[in-house]
Amino acid sequence: MKKYIASWVILCLVWMAAPAYGQSLSRFGNKNVKVGDWVDQQFRKGTTPPFSFRYNGNHSSDFIGKWQFTAKKGGQNAQGVVNNIYSWQDRKTGLNVTCDLKYYPEYEAVEWVLHFTNGSGADSPLITQVRVIDMDWRYGADGDLILHYANGSSASRGDFNPREQVLAGGEPIELSPLNGRSSDHAFPFFNIESTTGQGTLLSVGWTGTWYARFEKNGDNGLSLHAGMKRLDSYLHANESIRTPSICLLFWRGEDRMTGHNAFRRFMINHQAPKINGKAAVYPVSTSFNYGDPAPCNEYTCLTTDYALAMINRYKQFKLVPEVFWLDAGWYKHANEVENNKNWANTVGNWEVDTDRFPGGLKPISDAVHEAGAKFMVWFEPERVIKESKWGREHKEWMLDAKGSDAYLFDLGNKEALQWFCNYIGDFMEKNGIDYYRQDFNMRVDNFWEENDEPGRTGIREIRHIEGLYAFWDYLLQRFPEAIIDNCASGGRRLDFETMKRSAPMWRTDYSYGEPVGYQTHTYGLNFFLPLTGTGVQKSDKFTFRSSLGTSVIFNWKITDPSSSFTEMQRCFKEFMDLRPYYYEDYFPLVFHKDMTTDDIWLAYQLYRPADDTGIIVAFRRELSPDETITVRLSAVNTDKTYKITNRDTGESFFKTGDELKKGLQLTLREPRSSLLFNYE
Repeated sequence: MKKYIASWVILCLVWMAAPAYGQSLSRFGNKNVKVGDWVDQQFRKGTTPPFSFRYNGNHSSDFIGKWQFTAKKGGQNAQGVVNNIYSWQDRKTGLNVTCDLKYYPEYEAVEWVLHFTNGSGADSPLITQVRVIDMDWRYGADGDLILHYANGSSASRGDFNPREQVLAGGEPIELSPLNGRSSDHAFPFFNIESTTGQGTLLSVGWTGTWYARFEKNGDNGLSLHAGMKRLDSYLHANESIRTPSICLLFWRGEDRMTGHNAFRRFMINHQAPKINGKAAVYPVSTSFNYGDPAPCNEYTCLTTDYALAMINRYKQFKLVPEVFWLDAGWYKHANEVENNKNWANTVGNWEVDTDRFPGGLKPISDAVHEAGAKFMVWFEPERVIKESKWGREHKEWMLDAKGSDAYLFDLGNKEALQWFCNYIGDFMEKNGIDYYRQDFNMRVDNFWEENDEPGRTGIREIRHIEGLYAFWDYLLQRFPEAIIDNCASGGRRLDFETMKRSAPMWRTDYSYGEPVGYQTHTYGLNFFLPLTGTGVQKSDKFTFRSSLGTSVIFNWKITDPSSSFTEMQRCFKEFMDLRPYYYEDYFPLVFHKDMTTDDIWLAYQLYRPADDTGIIVAFRRELSPDETITVRLSAVNTDKTYKITNRDTGESFFKTGDELKKGLQLTLREPRSSLLFNYE
C-alpha cells in the first residue's frame, strides 16, 4: 500500500494541480511556500512516509503511524543543503527505522536512505519487500506519461543508447541490472515527463541488484516503487543494515532537457567528489604506449625502463597529460606467458613484479611527478584468483561460488575490510600513486546468494556494498586529493552512490576506439551524467571528436611511424579547449530511436549560461545519404545576434538567436566526417 496524494507528494511531485490543494500551491517554489515545512508535514507522527516494507508479514502502512516517532531537524548548511533525520521505533520488538534525508532547495531535489536497526537482544521478525520509494500520485491533467531512460553497459555499440516508453495502464515497466552490478544491462537514472510541462528525475543508489517499477494509474496517475530486489531477512540482536538510496529532482520547463540539465548541474555541484572544496576534475590521461605484441596483453610486458622512456617521449613531443595511467598487468606472475598467465588470471597477487620493476612503481611515479603529472594505477581487488597469493593466504576472507575460478573478497567481513583498506592505502602511499582505478570483471550476485545464511536473503549483498562504500570513503579520506576511476568491465557500476565517490574514466569495454559507438555513448550518457570518460585510438577528426567529453585517455601509439605527433598535439589542444563545455548544459540536436546506425547524423549542443557561448558537434556517418541537416538550437537569446565559427576552416557567420532557434543548416560533403562550431 502507498500513501495516496500525500502532503509529501504535494511537495515533491510538482505535477499536482494547484486548485485541488489550495491557492498557495499555484506555483511550486512560491516564496510563500517553505519547502522544509512541507517535508516536515510528511515526516511527522501519525503519517505514512513515502517508503514501505513488510515486518513480520504486515505492511508498514498498517502500523508505522503508531510507532514512536522522532525528528532531528538540521538547518541549511553552507552549501544550501538541509539534512533531517527521522526515526520510527517499535517499542514491542525494538526495531528502529531511520530515514536520513537531504533536501537541496536550489535544485528542488531530495535524497534519502533507510537504516533498519534491531535494538533488542533477540533476532527480529522478518523484514521483507523494502521499497525505499513507494508512491502513487496524480499529476494534474490527463495525458501521456513518458519514461525516459537508457541502456546499461554490455560492451556494445548500443551502450547507454537513450530509450523512451509511453506508460500505459496495466503494463508496468520494471527494470533491474544483471549479474549484481548496478549498470550491467540496465541504467538506474530516469526522467518521468508529463504533458503538463513538468517532471521528475529519479536515480537509484545501489551498487548491486536494484529494481525500479513504473505503472500508469488511471488517466492521470502514476505508481512508482524502487529498492533492492532481494531482501527477505531477520536481523540479529543489535544488527543494522542500510538500503539503497533514492534521489528525486523536480523540474518545470518547455521540454525535458530542463530537468536533465538541472540534474547534470546537481550531480556536479552537490554529488561529485570534492578536492579542496571544488568538484573533482577528471583528467586527460595517457597510457604507456598501449598495445604490446602478443602474447603480451595490457601491461604484462611493461618494464621500468620502458615506462620511463615513454614519459620522456611524451615530454619531448610536448604531450605530457594530466595523468599517466598504468593499467592491468604490473603485478607478479602476470607476464608468465609460458605458464599461460596473463593480466586476468593472476589478480590477487597484489605485489609489484620486481623482475620488471626492481624499485617498485616509485621510480615511475617520481618521473611522472617530475613531468608535472599525476600517476594512476589499476587494481581489481575484489576478484581473487584461487591460486593467487591472496586466495591461498587469506582464504578465510573469501566467498566462493559454484563453477568459479575466482573468489570474491568478502568486504562484509569487518576484519577483512580493515586489512583490505590498509593494504591498498599503504601500497598507494609506498609507490607514490595519486589516483586509484578499480575494475571488477565478474558476476557477483551468485556469490551473495550462495553464501546467504538461511532466512537471511540479501544480507551478503548489503554487507558487501556497505564495505565497498566504506573502502572508497577510506581512500578519499586518507588521500583527499585522490580520485577514484570506477571501471567494472567498462561502466557496469554506475549509480547514484558510486557517482558520489567516483566517475567512469573508461565507460565501456565496447570495441576499443570504434567511433560510432563512442558517439552513441557520449550522446546517451550526457542526458544524465556529465562526468564520464573514454579512450581514443586515432587522431583523425571523426574518430577523435567521437571521444570528446569531460575526461579522456589517449591510447595512441607514440612510437608508431604512421602516427603524427603534431596531429596528437592538435587533438590535445582541441580537447582542452572544448572540455569546459562538457560541464555545462547539454542539448541533443537529432533524435532517432536507434542512435547506433551508420546511416544517420548525430549532433548535439553544449551551452555555457555564464557567458552565453557554446559549441555544436556533429557527425555524418559512413552510410548517411544526407549532406545537409537542419538543427534547432536551444538556450539562445532570440533578440541577440550570435557569431558562429567553424573550428576547422576558421570561417564565421552571423545568425540571430531567433534564426538559430528556428533552424541552422549543417553541411558535410563527405561521409564519415565531423563538424565543430563555436558560437558566441
